[in-house]
Amino acid sequence: MKSLLSRVAFLLVLLVPIGAWSQVSIFISVAPPPLLIYDQPLVPGDGYIWMPGYWVWSPSDDDYYWVPGTWVLAPNVGELWTPGYWAFENSGYFWHRGYWSFSVGFYGGLNYGYGYTGTGYQGGRWNHGIFEYNRAASNVNTTVIHNVYNAPVLNRTRASHVSFNGGASGERARPTAPQIKMRNSEHTGPTAEQLQHERQALTTRTQKASYSREAPPIAATPKPSAFAAPGVEHTRTNTGPQKQSQQEPQQRIPLRTQQELPRRSQQAPQQKTQEAPQQRSEQVPQQRTQNQPQQRMQKEPQQQAPQQRPERALHQRIQNQPQQRNEQAPQQQTEQAPQQRSEREPQRSKNHGPDNRDEKSR
Repeated sequence: MKSLLSRVAFLLVLLVPIGAWSQVSIFISVAPPPLLIYDQPLVPGDGYIWMPGYWVWSPSDDDYYWVPGTWVLAPNVGELWTPGYWAFENSGYFWHRGYWSFSVGFYGGLNYGYGYTGTGYQGGRWNHGIFEYNRAASNVNTTVIHNVYNAPVLNRTRASHVSFNGGASGERARPTAPQIKMRNSEHTGPTAEQLQHERQALTTRTQKASYSREAPPIAATPKPSAFAAPGVEHTRTNTGPQKQSQQEPQQRIPLRTQQELPRRSQQAPQQKTQEAPQQRSEQVPQQRTQNQPQQRMQKEPQQQAPQQRPERALHQRIQNQPQQRNEQAPQQQTEQAPQQRSEREPQRSKNHGPDNRDEKSR
C-alpha cells in the first residue's frame, strides 16, 4: 500500500515542478518527524518576516526533508505568512500549503515558535506600511533595526514539538469559521525565493530525515537559500513528546566506543577470573598475618599482664601457637622470637652470669 501511494505521489512530481510542492496537498502514510529545536537568526533587514522551518516529503526518495526556517520578504505590504502544516485525515497525512494574506490563518495549532504559538503571529505587525518587530519573539539587532516594540508572547497551546494535526498524537486544534473562510478565499502563494529555498533543501542530502537521523545540521538560515552563509543556526536536541515514525533512528555511538565494546565484553570475564584468585591469595594472608599479631599483642598484655608473670604468659603463647593456621605460624614465630629472647636474656644474665664467667676463666 505504501509503495502504491509513493508511485502515485511520484506521478504528481512529473506533473508539478519540484519547487511547487508547497502549493499541492499530498497524501503520505508515514507521520512526519517532530519539529526541530533551533535558535532564530538575526533579522537581516527591514521588511523581512519569519517563515518557520517544516518537513517536506520527497516522493523520489520516499522520505522527509527539513526545510530550514528563514527570513523572507513579503510579496505585498501588509501581508503576513500563514505556515503550512501536516494533518492526519482519512488514515493518511496531508500537507496543507502555506500562503500570504492580510491576516494569519489556521496552521494546525502547531507551535512553530518565534511568534507562531498555534494561532496567529506575535513576532511582528504592520504599522502604516512599516513592519515592526516584537523583541519578545524575534531576534532583532536594535542598533540596525529601530522599528521594534515589546509585548508578552501568549502561548495558547501546550509546549510541544508535534509536527502534525489530528490523529492519536497530533494537535487537537480545529479551524474557526473565519479561518475556514480565509483558507477558501483567494490569497498569495509562496514567493519564488521560498520555492527556491525548498528546492535547495530537497537536493541537500544532509537535510534528509533518515540520513541525519531526524536531526539535520541546517535548521535555520538568515535568508532564503543561504545554507552556507554566516549566521546559519544548527539543530539542537529534540525533547518533544511526539511519537517517532515507524523507522526510529538508532542511538549515535562514537566510533571509539563501537570498537571497544566487543573487546570489553570479551576481556571482562577473563580479567575477573584471573585477577580474583590472585588478589585473594595475596591480600588475605597479608591481612591475617599483619593484623592478627598486632591485635593479640595489644589485647593480651591488658588481660594477662596483671594476673600472670611474663614467663607464664610466654609459656602459654608457645603452647597456643601450634593451634593456629600454617600460614600464620612462620610469621608469628619470627615476630615473637625476638621478643621472647629479649625477655629471657635478662634473667639468664642475672642467674647464670657469674658462673659462666668463672667456667670460662677456669
